[in-house]
Amino acid sequence: MSLTKTVHRSARGLAILFTFLFAGVSQASEADVKRVWQILDYLAVDYAGAVKDGKVVSPSEYDEMKEFALTARTKIAALEAKSEQPTLVAQATELEAAIGSRAEASKVGMLSKALAKHLVAVYPVPLAPSSIPDVKLGAKVYAENCASCHGATGNGDGPVGRALNPTPIAFTDKERARQRSLFALYQAASQGIAGTAMPAFGQLSEEDRWAVATYLGTFAHDGGEVEQGKKVWAEDAKAKAAVPNLDRFVGLTQNDLAESLGAKDAGAVMAYLHANPEVLNQAPTGGLTLARKQLADSLGAYKAGDQKKAQDLALSSYLDGVEPYEQALAAKDSSLKNQIEVAMSRYRSDISDKAPVGQVAAAAADVERLFTLGDQVLDDSRADATAAFLGSLTILLREGLEALLVVVAMIAFLRKAERPDVLAYVHAGWLIALLAGAATWGAATYLVTISGANREVTEGLSSLFAAAVLVSVGVWMHQKSVAGQWQAYLRERMSAALNRKSAFFMFGLAFIAVYREVFETILFYAALWGQGNDHAILAGLAAGVACLVAITVLLLRFSARLPIGKFFSASSWLVAVLAVVLTGKGVKALQEAGWIAPSALPSPRLELLGVYPSTIGLAAQAAVLAVVLGFFLWHGRAQPRPEHHG
Repeated sequence: MSLTKTVHRSARGLAILFTFLFAGVSQASEADVKRVWQILDYLAVDYAGAVKDGKVVSPSEYDEMKEFALTARTKIAALEAKSEQPTLVAQATELEAAIGSRAEASKVGMLSKALAKHLVAVYPVPLAPSSIPDVKLGAKVYAENCASCHGATGNGDGPVGRALNPTPIAFTDKERARQRSLFALYQAASQGIAGTAMPAFGQLSEEDRWAVATYLGTFAHDGGEVEQGKKVWAEDAKAKAAVPNLDRFVGLTQNDLAESLGAKDAGAVMAYLHANPEVLNQAPTGGLTLARKQLADSLGAYKAGDQKKAQDLALSSYLDGVEPYEQALAAKDSSLKNQIEVAMSRYRSDISDKAPVGQVAAAAADVERLFTLGDQVLDDSRADATAAFLGSLTILLREGLEALLVVVAMIAFLRKAERPDVLAYVHAGWLIALLAGAATWGAATYLVTISGANREVTEGLSSLFAAAVLVSVGVWMHQKSVAGQWQAYLRERMSAALNRKSAFFMFGLAFIAVYREVFETILFYAALWGQGNDHAILAGLAAGVACLVAITVLLLRFSARLPIGKFFSASSWLVAVLAVVLTGKGVKALQEAGWIAPSALPSPRLELLGVYPSTIGLAAQAAVLAVVLGFFLWHGRAQPRPEHHG
């Protein structure tokens, strides 16, 4: 490296350092945070020119790197005090130590980028323009202000630039372009590069600087890459998931994007987006459009300081925008459905915990990425009759089985008790529940607004109520099964026990067991119907009905053949299990509605048993199970089963 170039680099470094030293930072202003971000970006890219394979190849540049690392740590420590500030200082100290030990450029780059990302998460500053940059305007601004130095094609060979030392940056340098984000280019245009002839273009408007920064990103790519990028963007959901919006694009480097798309596709997509940034502003049209809108509004409310509105909109994003499509997603990609649920729960938790805006924005970006993948799955399902059939079948079996088991248990019990007169109340309960559910859906669709949160509250409370009733019924039935009194009970007390009040109680239990599922089931089918494949959906519905009818017939026949003592015992265990299941589902519904705080656990989920990765849900189920088992054991010891019954 020439002495002249070394001197100029040193001068540039000193100029940047003096800018920091005399900034007088006492508060976390936007300018201060942006300057720290710029120095970290500089370290990530230029450290490779100072150290190679653990050896210093340019002492002057290496000294500059050490000074920059020290300055970054010092200035971060001087920012406004926040809870995460010590962690940032620790990261800066680690970066400083890595540079001091002549670590590999890849490690220094990783540490610098991680610190820069964490910095803007803790001290949020706007990193993106308020509107999509105009590339044509950028070309005009470049021709008028930059081409004389950087050349008409961005190769660093303009007529004025040839006389400069160091020479202007060549924007056609592909290696450098892979490491530079759009925000880094904007910062260079806004603040200049100290120690070089590159001035700050403060006289240009924000719009002009963003436009020219976007245009600069086109020089390292050719037309073939742009066309390939257009193809990848249109066909690969991972591309849109990786760059879901302008905010993400502005802070993204090509190397970052390569981690999810691979080097070739990443280069092509970046070429396409720099040339056509307007595609990032196109409104999505997939099934999760409402979910996206509510998520964006939620994040906007949080940034504006309205935590309650942000939480309400976050709930609506999931309950109104995602949940109706859950079964369609699960039929095609159950893992993605679970990822969306977990990511949305994490986002709501961050809002509840009043996390830094940057952290909440990052969580929202993760959810948005999953929404993009979800829309792709839903779009694929439109042409997949098998997925539509399975989704339709799954909806009915999943939503109907619990209600069916409760109703069948009641019918079997009344048949054993030889009380067909009370059966009419049970049948009336589930039939009216079907009609009421359909009426509720119609009212919610055409007359009034019933939010997803209200729907979940209704389901959650009714599930917990039904669980409480089933616990008492299960304990009562188990007591009769072990007491040896069932013959006398049926003979002497059944008529009195099943009076008019008890009959209405059974009507109510049948109604609640069915109604809690009907409204949501209709919503699921309405969402699935919008995906097309009507014949496959109807076939799945018919198959589901056939399965439920077959299960009903088998259970009733089996229960009819059981001796009544064994029937009481088996029924008591069945309703106890249902109580545990409904408890888990009730807690989950209330968590989704915001009535109970989310409490995620890294544990598996078993939806059939109502088991979800939730501390509160699992604790509630454990409590119900403990109560049931406690009573069962107590009855078994206190009232031993007789040796023989005639």
